[in-house]
Amino acid sequence: MLKAAQPDRPDALTWVFLGLGLLLLPVGLYLALSAPPDVNQGYLARIMYLHVPGAWLGYLAFFVTFLYSLLYLFRQDPRYDRVASSSAEIGLVFMGLALVTGMLWARPTWGVYWTWEPRLTTTAILFAVYVGYFLLRGAIEDPELRRKAAAAVGILGFINVPISYMSVKWWRSLHQTQSIDLTTGKIHMDPAMLQALLFNLLVFTLLYLGFVRFRSLLAALEARKEEA
Repeated sequence: MLKAAQPDRPDALTWVFLGLGLLLLPVGLYLALSAPPDVNQGYLARIMYLHVPGAWLGYLAFFVTFLYSLLYLFRQDPRYDRVASSSAEIGLVFMGLALVTGMLWARPTWGVYWTWEPRLTTTAILFAVYVGYFLLRGAIEDPELRRKAAAAVGILGFINVPISYMSVKWWRSLHQTQSIDLTTGKIHMDPAMLQALLFNLLVFTLLYLGFVRFRSLLAALEARKEEA
């Protein structure tokens, strides 16, 4: 699904992902705005429909970076490095969205935009690791050494993803526990709210797939220019 696009132009599947994502985005926003208010937080909880998909897609993107970094080290194919890098770049965008919306959510809930509680701290560290991933890529001129060093960071950096996800269970946290707990399979949400959340998660996933394939194409063009 995340196979690199052709090196000259985006393929049809890339446009399908991007087109569907953009077409369904207004529907997702409508479902978010029409979803019932939360019992405790009222309409403020609607930030969740951007915050949660942003965080989930950030986690997914960093997992893809982890997976394709491993593939690169085993097979030494630059295409895998391009997908790993592209996914990390898109993952930073989604995780940045999660951090910003989380801060907007925290201000009326906790009284501050930022506090060094476990979930926020581990997420900020995760974000910083992948910023460092790109600083490292920019600091190494040799393409092969750059790819190997980036793959190492992409693999080791993923360790922070389960730490960030589980932080609300492992330590005392102001952040609420997961409404959809992947470790137990339990769902603590009104069905209408769950429907809106899952729909927006689908929309974000389509956009992620389209963006990664498109960015991989640009990375292939950049590599061709570098080789020339």
